[in-house]
This record gives sequence, structure tokens and C-alpha cells, in this order.
Amino acid sequence: MICALSAFRASAEDAALRFQATVAVQAHPSFAARYSGQNSMQSDAESATSVVMDLSGGVRLWRGAEAWFQPELAGGRGLSSTLGIAAFPSGEVYRVGNPEPTIVAARIFLRQVIGLGGGRVPVAPAMNQLAGERDRDALTITAGKLAVPDFMDGVPLANDPHTRFMSWGLWASAAYDYPADTRGYTWGAAADLSIDWWSARAGIFLEPKSANGLPMEWDVRRARGLAAEFEARFSLGGRDGAARVLGFLNDARMGSYRQAIEEPSAGNDVTATRAFGRTKAGFAASANQDFGSGLGTFLRVSYNDGANETWAFTEIDRSLALGAVQSGGRWGRPDDEAGAAIVVSGLSSLHRRYLAGGGYGFLIGDGALDYGPEVLGEVYYRLALSRAVSLGGNYQPVIHPAFNRDRGPIHIFTARAHVAF
Repeated sequence: MICALSAFRASAEDAALRFQATVAVQAHPSFAARYSGQNSMQSDAESATSVVMDLSGGVRLWRGAEAWFQPELAGGRGLSSTLGIAAFPSGEVYRVGNPEPTIVAARIFLRQVIGLGGGRVPVAPAMNQLAGERDRDALTITAGKLAVPDFMDGVPLANDPHTRFMSWGLWASAAYDYPADTRGYTWGAAADLSIDWWSARAGIFLEPKSANGLPMEWDVRRARGLAAEFEARFSLGGRDGAARVLGFLNDARMGSYRQAIEEPSAGNDVTATRAFGRTKAGFAASANQDFGSGLGTFLRVSYNDGANETWAFTEIDRSLALGAVQSGGRWGRPDDEAGAAIVVSGLSSLHRRYLAGGGYGFLIGDGALDYGPEVLGEVYYRLALSRAVSLGGNYQPVIHPAFNRDRGPIHIFTARAHVAF
């Protein structure tokens, strides 16, 4: 063990520069639709291409401290301009109006790790993480511009749309309306206390000024997102597993579905009812388990009260997702990977009534609604050409897109290329 740690210590990093790029082409053939609205997925055959590139630079400042800056270039649109499916099929795209490639400062943050003993453990090199070693038990504090899923709701088998499941309902807990701007980032602070087999996390984050908007509300007295999570790590039959539960409370200038429905002056337009002091509360629970021979499974369950307007992530109020990932070691290609999963999504009764009356959100709304749970399946295969380059293909059938029995099913196909070094 001492020799292994010494070898690892010799490769510890004081600075690093990392890069990843993903190009994805999605398409669907024509599908049946009794009617369409302004937020419907186009029923004629279509395709869409997206490009995302990240350059991440980090430096070690002092003992336990790292500073990171990650500019991101993103371009292209999702299918139908990223409209018409709640558990949208591509985590590579955003709800932005301009598809031209744009460079943004995605992450700018400082991380401080305070060691608390328990022995030394290695830290592998990764995006936004310097290689080295640290105490097993530690308090980690992070502040700056970041993405909430970097710190909360992290299921190892379903958290990276660049290489694994792409649906918004699979790489995140869909009913957790986590604070973010249009591109998925926010400003905030998070703390993680990890002791032996458990971790406790908490964070406070900025909310956007408007639903799915880019400008953030900097007055945390008026708007903020709060979250806390507990994670337990365990072993079943000698195989590693983990379970976690997260509670959240978002406070922002949201609209009220009930007010939009019941007050004639609102005209069934939730945006006309916006007011500070509106909240969205809920939970997300998840688990993952290793079964050996490269096979792992995961489960996600999430819920929010669905009383007020969806504000930042996607228009889902209840969600159940489960899936499995298998490495290619079983067929002699250990760096390949295959996965299969399903996500079933639902809405609160108020949200259903709002859409059935012709209301629109920022992602879904067909002008009418014959309600049914949205069901999206996903299978993928990732072919490793080298340690840095992979090609992949995904297939996603979608039943009741945007919770509407009058539309679909939709069959979505994706070709994906990924580079990381």
C-alpha cells in the first residue's frame, strides 16, 4: 500500500488542462399527431445536430485548495428547437433561441478540502479535479459558478449525457427543478461532509429571474434554491452500492397554475401570475448497485408539489427511472459499454389542467391535452476507438410525448462522437 501511494503521490498534479468534445446528431421519422401547438415536437421527420466543447483548467493554490475555470463552446439546436418532450432526449442541448456556436464561462469555482483523518485515499485525475490524494474523511466546500448536478443527485451510472444516457429524465432526477440558467449553470456554494460510509451535503444557489432565463436573481432574499442530501455507501454480497435522498426548496418569482386556471384575468397564462414568494418543494431519491462482471444498475425517484410554474430544469412533477449499464468486458471489449433504461414521468393535477386548457410552459404545451404519463426508453452502445475517442449510438422510443395520448409514439435515433483527454 505504501508503495502504491508513493507511486500515486509522484503523479499528483499542481495544475491541469482537460478537454472534451461531443458531437451528436439526432433524428426521428414522422409520427402521428391529432393536433400540434406552439411547443409541440414537429410531427414531420426532422434531424438536429449539436456540438459541445469544454476546456477546463485548474490549479492547486494551497493545501487542499483548487481553482477551476471552464469555458464552454456550445452550438446547435435540439429536435424541434428543444420542445415537445418533457424528459427531452438530448442532454447536449439547451433551450436557447440562437443555435450559433457560443462560448460561455460555464464553471468558475474555488474548492477547499479540509482533511479530517480516516487514512489517505487517492484522487484520480478528472474533469475539474486534480490528481493526488486526500484524507478519506473530509469537509469539502465549493463556491462560484457551477452546475448543481456536479454536487447533488450524483448517480455514477447515469450522470453524463456526453457518453451515457442522454435523456434529461435519466442523467438527472427529473422532478428536481434544480436552480440553473438556460444553459444549466448557476452561482452558489455547496458543502460536502464525508465520513467513512456516509456523506451529508447542502447548498444554496441562485435562481433565474424568469423561467428558463439567462439573467440570475442575485438578491437571495427574493429568490434562491436550497438543497440538502444524505448518501450512504454499503456493500451487498461484496459488491459496492450507494443510496441517497435529497430534499429541496426553491423560492422564485414563479407563476401559479391555480391562479392561471381560475382567474379570468390571467387568461390561462401562468406567466401573467408571477410573484415573488412562490415556492417549489420536493425530493429526489436514488440508488446504484454493482453486480460484478461490469454490470451495474440504478434507480431514481423524484417528486415536487407541482403547484407553481416549472422554473429552471424541465416540466416534470413526478418521475421514476431505472436502468442498467454493462461494460464490454463480457464480449472481449472492456472499454466498450452498453446501457438500457426507462423513465416514466407525470404531472400534478394542477399542471395537467393548465395544459389541458391550452396553457404553455417553456418546454411543453400542445394547445390541448389527453393526459397520459410520458414514457421514454433508451438503449445505447459506446464503441471505444481508443482511451480518448469513442463513437456511440442511441435509440429512444417515446410514448405520450409531453404527456399527450393524442401524439406519438416518437422513435428517436442518435449518432454520437466523443473525445476527452
